[in-house]
Amino acid sequence: MCRQSATVCLVKSPALEDVAGLSLAERLWALPDPRRRRGVRHPFVAVLLLAASAVVAGARSYAAIGQWSTSAPQHALARLGARVAGVLGVRVAPSAATIRRIVNLVCPGGLADLTGADPGGADSVSVDGKAARGSRLGRTPAAHLLAAMTGDGRTITQLRVPDRTNEITCFAALLEPYDLDGVTVTADALHTQRAHARFLVEEKKAHYLLVVKANQPELHRRLRSLPRKDVTARRYDRETGHGRKETRVTRALTITGLGLDFPHAVQAVRILRHRTDLKTGTVSRQTVYAITDLTSQQASPQRLGQLARSQWTIENRLHFVRDTTFAEDASKIRSGHGPENMATLRNLAINTLRQHGHRNIAAGLRHVSYEPFNRPLDLLGIA
Repeated sequence: MCRQSATVCLVKSPALEDVAGLSLAERLWALPDPRRRRGVRHPFVAVLLLAASAVVAGARSYAAIGQWSTSAPQHALARLGARVAGVLGVRVAPSAATIRRIVNLVCPGGLADLTGADPGGADSVSVDGKAARGSRLGRTPAAHLLAAMTGDGRTITQLRVPDRTNEITCFAALLEPYDLDGVTVTADALHTQRAHARFLVEEKKAHYLLVVKANQPELHRRLRSLPRKDVTARRYDRETGHGRKETRVTRALTITGLGLDFPHAVQAVRILRHRTDLKTGTVSRQTVYAITDLTSQQASPQRLGQLARSQWTIENRLHFVRDTTFAEDASKIRSGHGPENMATLRNLAINTLRQHGHRNIAAGLRHVSYEPFNRPLDLLGIA
């Protein structure tokens, strides 16, 4: 299914098109069972479906998943494909230890790819990383997870960044398996790399909008010095919410022929944000610079402002939700592929709830918890 380094999956599944349109259970059959054949009793896919259902029902740990498993009635275990024992055909649930062992061993790249959303037809894709802080142990750093999400809040995939390196090395591997033709990829300043721009435009036939900060000092200096006073392409947006009032001014300038020395760059963007705290009256100001290969005909200042805001979607609709609703940073899951695979199951739960109209994930989990052995299976499409 994929090649792995000593600790993480770096090359993703090359056959995602073969599983398009299949149910979750059918997609999971494409994963190899990591266990030795001797002593295997519980079906591999059944254990994964059980773990996914428990997380959709609100489970946050192996112990919680195990408790959900041992409490599951026979009709739920039958739908999940649990092991049959004895002449009476009694379904036997896997123990918490079995669930933990399989989740720790299963291929993280394959699991993330096969349970994620298809970016085909998406307007934009945001890339950002997050550390699972509770997974830190002694001198072993916390698992750092790089994820991709569509502009409408569907998680596509994620992978774990190898220790002693950073997100830059995993950017291409994260997006490589997907058809991004015509999709605009947004990322923070860490990924404002010439190699990334060439990869997106030349190999993936995609577009980019990349934030520029001081980690690219010469490019940042040139963007700051561009003649913007005479720019007529601008957009004003005003919003009130979350205890503050915000005004954003987006200015765009075509930079072809100005020698900015960045691959395929066509427009430079400056977004000036004024924020007023409605409680204290404190006023703050922030200037954000970005660069894109989109022409002025393809993206107006209004469109560029929307793309810049879509980068915040992954922070607000994925990382924040996993932290607050699933208490991910407090999780002490550390061994094997456990941190990344549990994060993938949380991503699947969030995608599933949003797909079925739950805008508030915490409220969606409460709704599911009222019928914990029926609703999760229904939402996941487990017959």
